[in-house]
Amino acid sequence: MLRKLSLAIAVSCASNTGVWAADMPTTVKTDLVSVYQEAVDNNADLAAARADYGAQKEVVPQARAGLLPNLSAGAEMLNTRTKIDQPSATANRSGNTWSATLAQPIFRADRWFQLQAAEAVDEQAALQLSATEQNLILQTAQNYFSVLRAQDNLAATKAEEAALKRQLDQSNERFDVGLSDKTDVLQSQASYDTARANRIIAERQVQDAFEALVTLTNREYSSIQGVVHTLPVRVPTPNDAKAWVETAGRQNLNLLATNYAVAAAEQTLRQRKAGHAPTLDAVAKYQKGDNDNLGFNNPSPFGQRYSGDVEQTSVGLQLNIPIYSGGLTSSQVREAYARLTQSEQQRESLRRQVVENTRNLHRAVNTDVEQVQARKQSIISNQSALEATEIGYQVGTRNIVDVLDAQRQLYTSVRDYNNSRYDYILDNLSLKQAAGTLSPQDLQDLRQYLKPDYNPDKDFLPPDLAAAAAKNFERRPSTP
Repeated sequence: MLRKLSLAIAVSCASNTGVWAADMPTTVKTDLVSVYQEAVDNNADLAAARADYGAQKEVVPQARAGLLPNLSAGAEMLNTRTKIDQPSATANRSGNTWSATLAQPIFRADRWFQLQAAEAVDEQAALQLSATEQNLILQTAQNYFSVLRAQDNLAATKAEEAALKRQLDQSNERFDVGLSDKTDVLQSQASYDTARANRIIAERQVQDAFEALVTLTNREYSSIQGVVHTLPVRVPTPNDAKAWVETAGRQNLNLLATNYAVAAAEQTLRQRKAGHAPTLDAVAKYQKGDNDNLGFNNPSPFGQRYSGDVEQTSVGLQLNIPIYSGGLTSSQVREAYARLTQSEQQRESLRRQVVENTRNLHRAVNTDVEQVQARKQSIISNQSALEATEIGYQVGTRNIVDVLDAQRQLYTSVRDYNNSRYDYILDNLSLKQAAGTLSPQDLQDLRQYLKPDYNPDKDFLPPDLAAAAAKNFERRPSTP
């Protein structure tokens, strides 16, 4: 008796469920938010970005120090040996000196502009850190759904392998009773071998995807929760590309950071120009020590010899007027002009990229919405096409190549459907990142559509399609 080839994907999956279950550890599946929390705590790139920000923000107190009082203290210990020839004599004298100097800048235009530039750099660094933190949200989602994409692809590949194995068995049975020639067997064998090779590759891709999660979080994962097929697939809100572009112009973190980069370059230019300006400091100095060390030499101007310690106190203003520094200041001004132009052009380039990415992602999400529905309908159409092709093969109007092509088309449509679902999720998150509105709450919102007991071999198809496929298989009779 010949048994008809099963075209029910769900039945094909069920035949492999035991194999998959043996591979899957019986542990609690990790969800998307938990993976993100692990990434926040353990991601090396984020830790490096935080350290970089910690270093960058120190430019503000360093620049502010140039405008604050500067107090220094010092000490000097000298031993002086003096020798004369006529008359021959040698004298040794030692002395100690202590001093303290207080300087307060009064007019330092260059240092003031340096502080303004440092504050802009600090704001830029803070925004860049925020952009890195926001990018980690998207990166977590990308790696997480890459695992699910790879698992669903593996499930479809295993189902295809099982279906082609049944086709090979049927071809052998038909050949044994003389209903087909050896060519059908060889064609079926070739298709089955290809499917088996694809399954091996798909298994490796699942392992690779899990490895990417380990790199991201420094944690091992054996299984993760999958996305239910009832996830709402909606157009963006608002569904207006111009509105999204305007939001991106106001809130995109990288674009905001470039605004502060330009501001820092402007203040740096003013700082360089201020190199031509005079400077004025208030200086107070106190010294105590040996009279010789302080220039109070014997004989004393008071008409008597003095060899003890003396004290000196001075208070005054110190004015410095730059006249010529070998062209250094002028060169620094020209350099600052060039750096300002560079930062302005980089900001404009990024603005254009943000506009382009936002518009493209808005279109992508709208396309994904249509794609998900179209790909789902494509599965139904390919199921019907496969069934018709099998019937044609049974009555002799179609050959084995047609059947195998129809089967490949069916499983290709299954993969395309699942890919379109994950593309929709990631494009939505990418659109929000481009607009500067992406936050951990977006992952929390996705969490409610995760299935704790997700099994790729059973859940890679929508339940309605899987049930319809199983029902269709049950009512198909066997034929001699």
